[in-house]
Formats: sequence, structure tokens, C-alpha cells
Amino acid sequence: MFAARRLPTAVPRALGQRAALFHSTAPAFVQKGDAIPDIDLVESSPGNKVNLAKELSGKGVIVGVPAAFSPACSASHVPGYINHPKLKEAGPVFVVAVNDPFVTKAWGTTLDPQGKSGVRFVGDPSGKFSEALDVLFDSASIFGNKRSKRYALLVENGKVKEAFVEPDNTGVNVSAAEKVLS
Repeated sequence: MFAARRLPTAVPRALGQRAALFHSTAPAFVQKGDAIPDIDLVESSPGNKVNLAKELSGKGVIVGVPAAFSPACSASHVPGYINHPKLKEAGPVFVVAVNDPFVTKAWGTTLDPQGKSGVRFVGDPSGKFSEALDVLFDSASIFGNKRSKRYALLVENGKVKEAFVEPDNTGVNVSAAEKVLS
């Protein structure tokens, strides 16, 4: 598991004034150098376990999304990867959603009906993989539970080579394929 990274900041005492202490918590999201969590995900059915720590022993990409079939995920984020000219050079590409494997399978079939891109859609139904990466956020008002921030990870030898985590959780800017794969 990853420990939270906290950076305390204090304002020093000045001329007899009472010190005011402030805490500034830096984002503790997955970062460069972090190991890919050794946690099973599911692909297509509950019995088909996939462990990205083992699958990505060379180079590859993990694309995290808040929800399968959500508008931004389906209209631009994931199609951006499926259709990117440098996709094949990236190594194996996995799309991870906090959804069950039936939903991620149906979503993958919708976005890539022939499966020609090679992008694999996996479910993180319990959110444990996303939690280990420290990318969960409370989205109960939208999705009814905690979901993954939108992100992309370039992976090399089981470790994060570069992390692209959306600062607003769900935007499609930092983690867009054209920024990650170019």
C-alpha cells in the first residue's frame, strides 16, 4: 500500500504573536517511481483475474476512469487512446474502471467492437486497486460510491514512469491520449 504524502507547513512565531499553524496536504496520488499494486482486477467475468503488476513487466499504460459509459470516458478519453497513432508503441494498454467486469466488457465492446486496438478493459469492482494508487474520490452524488479519478500511467518494469492525474478528478486534459502518448 502507498503511504499518504503530507507536507506540513508552519508560519513561524513573529514578534510575540501567537503562531498560526497551517496544514497543507499535498496530493498523495500515485507518483513516478511507485510500484503498480499487486491486486487482482477482473476482465470479462468475475473468474478472469488480471494482475497489472504482473501483466506490465515491460512498458505499458494504465488509463483510469471514473465510470464506464460515462459521457467524457466514452466520447473522448478512451476513444483518444483507441484511435491514437502511437497506441501500438505504448505496450499493453489497460482501461481500469470501478465497475464490475460485465460492465467493462460491454463498454469495451461498444468502444472497440472488433477489438482491433488491443486495449483491454478491466474492472476494479471493490475499488481496491484505485485505493492503492490513492486515486479514489467520493463521487456518491454522481455515481453512488467512491470512484477513480481520471488518470493515465506510463508504466515501465512494474513501476510508474510518469503519472497524469486530473486535478479536478474527472476532467479530460492532463490524462488525454494526445498528452500521454505523444
